[in-house]
Amino acid sequence: MIRNNISIFQGFGNGSFAKQIEFSTGSSHPIAIIAVDFNNDSLLDIATANYGTHSVSIFYGYANETFSLPITYSTGYDSRPSALAAGDFNKDYCLDLAIANYGTNNVGILFGNDNKTFTKQKTFSTGLDSHPYSIVVGDFNADNFLDIAITNSGTHQVGVLINNGNETFASQVTYTISTASPYAIDVGDFNQDHRLDIVITNNGIENIGVLLGCENGAFENPIMYSTRSSSSISLAIGDLNKDHRLDVIVVNNDTGSIDIFLGRYEGFPNETRYSVGNLPRSVAVSDFNKDNRLDIVVANYGSDDVSILFGYGNGSFTTEKRYSVGSQPFFVAIGDVNNDTQLDIIVANNGSNDVSVLLGYKNGSFRKETRYSVGSGPHSVAIGDVNNDTQLDIVVSNFYSNDVSILLGYGNGSFRKGKRYSAGYYPISVAIGDFNNDNRLDIVIANDDNDYVTVLLGYGNDYFTNETRYTVGSWPFSVVLNDFNNDTRLDMVVANYLSNDVSILLGHENGSFTNETRYSVGTYPSSVATGDFNNDSRLDIVVVNYYSDDVNMLLGYENGSFTKEKRYSVGYSPVSVAIGDFNNDTRLDLVVANKDSNDVSVLLQYNRGAIAYEMAYASGGGSSLQCIVIGDLNSDGNMDIVLANYGTNNVGVLFGYGNGSFKNQMMLSTGLNSHPNSITLGDFNGDNLIDIAMVNYGTRQV
Repeated sequence: MIRNNISIFQGFGNGSFAKQIEFSTGSSHPIAIIAVDFNNDSLLDIATANYGTHSVSIFYGYANETFSLPITYSTGYDSRPSALAAGDFNKDYCLDLAIANYGTNNVGILFGNDNKTFTKQKTFSTGLDSHPYSIVVGDFNADNFLDIAITNSGTHQVGVLINNGNETFASQVTYTISTASPYAIDVGDFNQDHRLDIVITNNGIENIGVLLGCENGAFENPIMYSTRSSSSISLAIGDLNKDHRLDVIVVNNDTGSIDIFLGRYEGFPNETRYSVGNLPRSVAVSDFNKDNRLDIVVANYGSDDVSILFGYGNGSFTTEKRYSVGSQPFFVAIGDVNNDTQLDIIVANNGSNDVSVLLGYKNGSFRKETRYSVGSGPHSVAIGDVNNDTQLDIVVSNFYSNDVSILLGYGNGSFRKGKRYSAGYYPISVAIGDFNNDNRLDIVIANDDNDYVTVLLGYGNDYFTNETRYTVGSWPFSVVLNDFNNDTRLDMVVANYLSNDVSILLGHENGSFTNETRYSVGTYPSSVATGDFNNDSRLDIVVVNYYSDDVNMLLGYENGSFTKEKRYSVGYSPVSVAIGDFNNDTRLDLVVANKDSNDVSVLLQYNRGAIAYEMAYASGGGSSLQCIVIGDLNSDGNMDIVLANYGTNNVGVLFGYGNGSFKNQMMLSTGLNSHPNSITLGDFNGDNLIDIAMVNYGTRQV
């Protein structure tokens, strides 16, 4: 039996409700309802759309929890109103009513008066046979006037009416939704760009659609998300999991279910690849030529060089430029080791057992490498002032001699041998930071082919404590430090190559760490980096997976835990990742060194989250790219790329244009059979120019 009434369940505040109270609406067939305060008495009133009597009814609320008899306003003959929304469209401080009139193909507006009445309906066409089914209001063009969006189920469109500010609306702008009949509609800022977006349910096809808003009140084409129901008829939005992102709840009429879509950072739509050297092994980013655009440096394991790709600032890069380094460069880092304000490159050369340092010039080019011998099989470098003399030093992990080497900087770009410290078996990755807040740098090493990391606490004078070990996953391959839980103490994330996960160890104030927490990622994770990708002031993690040819994104919570991973495809056998804003849109992007495809993948982030189209920059045949770093090498404000080309015995430099693209690679020789495999940048000689340092695996030199 059709009841033709409205019911109210009054809540007790504990999740339970009183018995329903019913209010008759006559023979109106009410199909939609809203509750707002129309008469500014601080009591909620009710409005209904009456499909059967072609009208809307207002029930004014009383203080005794009852309502007035309905006051009814016609919406026109055969209008069949199906939905309504309230808002102050003319800024007179009185709420107005907007109605979707399904039968007469228009939107009706009842402008509110200050005496609890409404004007006669004013209509705005939504097009022939459009049959508007649902309606929502919002300020889409940020002009402080409320606009209207409707679902036109008959013409398979979303319609938008922009408010002119004078009780009229501009002609409808429509957005086609394939062959679906859009039903329910709502608005919210899903991508946190301070612009309202539209979400709709689509009847007839198994998805919902999201239309992202543009700054002028226009919208992008819809992004579709599967619901596994062809009759999704209603939706609601809200933050269901308290992650400060809007979620969507969808009602599926045919399956008798609801779907919940949790809002999340959507990542990166596509990759763009750039060729570099042979077997690229490591990547880093910085602004080498000071053009305020990030550049990329890659260590090419197979070509014994590094590749530099200079950024254009729009997310694209120049073709690589190479610089020779040592043998089998495995890792690259960036820093100003000579105090000239120019970034330099430091490369760990696994084959030559040394580190290469390439000092940078203002124009983004680099001097010929200088090498420094270290232990056997240098795999990774880190730079910092370990002896508190205000000069940058170099810490190198030596894979085969099971130790770390310290190279103490003079501040002019040259170094002297420091001490070597036992670092567990097969140290493959090194990071430095102040773990116990004593203003002295400490060291952490990931020990490959084992299940632990090694920590050495520093005394600030080139001396370190004996090693302390912490259990992680199987074959830890890469370690990075950052403060994941905002307690001002450094934490660590470790990529575990064989157990296909990452370990998180939160730091204590005394320099010790908690037991690990693990998160599954792809197959054979080989490199890890951290940054705030979704601009929520919480650090996130990105991991490259060697065997599954992809990267994982784990979004961080404020307590140091992380969301389930999301993956994005890159090139073949990715081995290293670096982070930076390549297109100057205030969102972090990714660059990944792909060992077996001899290129780097650039993944740009857009407003919607997703990862963008990939461009490839060649590092040359046989380069065996090993490492990549970025910095402004030529002081042009643009980030450049430095690559360690292991196979061709050089360092490659690609200068950035500041728009995300780069020039062709310039190569710097690192010597016959040097095989540079790791690299870093810094001002080593105090001339305010960035220099390059690398490890040459083949000649066992820095």
